Amino acid sequence: MSYIKRELERKFLKMSGFFKAVLVTGARQVGKTTMLKHLAEGTDRTYVSLDNMMARELAKSDPVLFFQTYKPPILIDEVQKAPELFEQIKIICDNSEEKGLIWLTGSQQYAMMKKVRETLVGRIGILELYGLSQREKRGILFEDELDFSLENLQKRQRLVEKNDVTKVFRHIWEGGMPQTIGADEEIRNEYFNSYVDTYLMRDVAEVGGIVDSIKFRKFLCCCAALCAEQVNYTTLAESAEISVPTAKEWLKILEGLHIVYLLQPYSNNELKRLAKTPKLYFCDTGLCSYLSMWLTPDALMNGAASGSYYENYVVMELVKNYAYGKTKANLTYFRDNNAKEIDVFVEENNVIHPLEIKKSSVPNRREVKKFELLEKAAVSRGTGGIVCMCEEPLPIDDKDCFIPSNLI
Repeated sequence: MSYIKRELERKFLKMSGFFKAVLVTGARQVGKTTMLKHLAEGTDRTYVSLDNMMARELAKSDPVLFFQTYKPPILIDEVQKAPELFEQIKIICDNSEEKGLIWLTGSQQYAMMKKVRETLVGRIGILELYGLSQREKRGILFEDELDFSLENLQKRQRLVEKNDVTKVFRHIWEGGMPQTIGADEEIRNEYFNSYVDTYLMRDVAEVGGIVDSIKFRKFLCCCAALCAEQVNYTTLAESAEISVPTAKEWLKILEGLHIVYLLQPYSNNELKRLAKTPKLYFCDTGLCSYLSMWLTPDALMNGAASGSYYENYVVMELVKNYAYGKTKANLTYFRDNNAKEIDVFVEENNVIHPLEIKKSSVPNRREVKKFELLEKAAVSRGTGGIVCMCEEPLPIDDKDCFIPSNLI
């Protein structure tokens, strides 16, 4: 398979020109190593993986000798396996003026991230890579930043083909792991089966000491069944026959390994809210549909859970957009004590862009009436609308549009 250009490349190279060390975190198999090896092509950058037992033992027992053996500029893969290196990386950074000396990849585990932030503060840039977005798969990288104005959306529309529900659900079912692209049903199922059995089970055993693979698989499957819903720890605990505190701990581990994404509830003194628990999404919708036994894209598209999967897909496209873009945004959802819910708040520069997500190609325009609660509160409200399966952006009122999901 030929290399697929990643949106994070631009930001990574910019960070590498500013920081002495750059760390790319993310779930296993999303393409961290492939991207960095691609960017290192034609340079004299040394490559070493800490999956290699000999290299790992050397890194853990003698970090100084490790860097004498593998000289910077260097790309170190799976750095979380030898946190002993961080002190030596700090010394190397402090003794050199050269930028981008050390490139690292790692699974974002809490212990590692704590160590990185304590040891390498001011010396390291940290970026997150997710599975392939719909844009990356199609080879379309929008040059302008995402904004929800009609003008911007129409500009984007000229670059892409019209929204197509079968293509969208093919993408959702396939997921974003580069190795699943173009794979048939049988290969894809085997791939995800081994992904859970090898990588995931090994990682959760290392990070959280979880060794009961049967209970953990039940827990994973229950998470998948609850995608795009508020987290219910009691349900998760009962499904895997574990305690509620254990369910909380296991979900925290899955979040740390970038398997799930927790969308936090919006909180502001102006808006009284009921929701205190996050909503649960899978970073990879392919893994989620595998765990819930949706065996074909058609079955998923026509199944009872299609709306939840569509919401999961839109939320993760937004997450990826802001992880790779120039502007940062805070993503939350809102639910008040009348159970009035707004799917996503995109908060940028203290301005809130409210979004509803609907699988329909002709959603009810009255959905945006809910946004009026922002007018009543002292909150700055920007453009927003309904992200849906419509074929082109259309205005609803002066602030809101129907937004085709393939423009995000």
